[in-house]
Amino acid sequence: MAGDPYWNHNVHYHRAVLATVPDGCRTALDVGCGDGLLARKLAARARTVTGVDRSPEMIRQARAWQPRNVTFVQADYLDSAALPQSAYAFVSAVAVVHHTRFGDAIGALTRLVAPGGRLVVVGLARNETPLDRAISACGLPASLAYARVHGGKRSPADMPMEDPPMHWGEVREAAHRLLPGCRYRRRLLWRYIAVWDKTQQGGP
Repeated sequence: MAGDPYWNHNVHYHRAVLATVPDGCRTALDVGCGDGLLARKLAARARTVTGVDRSPEMIRQARAWQPRNVTFVQADYLDSAALPQSAYAFVSAVAVVHHTRFGDAIGALTRLVAPGGRLVVVGLARNETPLDRAISACGLPASLAYARVHGGKRSPADMPMEDPPMHWGEVREAAHRLLPGCRYRRRLLWRYIAVWDKTQQGGP
């Protein structure tokens, strides 16, 4: 997005995340917030925003620029006692779920969403099939072009990174099974986006 301090494949999809924020959103949570870039963008779309990350260094960087309606918390979202459950009208998780078992991650995220709320996951997967590799190869020219426009591909210093353990087919199947009714789409720059709405009764 224009005005971003840096660009990478995760930042590229911030616009897609922001487009899914419901109108009149009261409470938003960005899980694995890193240096807080997406949380600060969410501050213009939600009344209050919480950014959570288990890395002390990432939270230190995030708190260096903290809008009035944003709170940054050092905690592990997998710990049910760390954050209020069923409390957030909007929950985003960008490049987060592959850092742990997919089912555990999705279970923890869905429990954070308030009834009637929305979860958006932007995730990674690995190539397994020739088709996977062909689709991924199509993203290379676009990635190089975007990086050239934005002055290169960069990430915050000391941001934890990990390779995804699941391939595209596994992620797609698990997403549809664990998030019934979700809208799942593989995107060009080696990411997928899953959007899931929680019913008012608290289920899918």
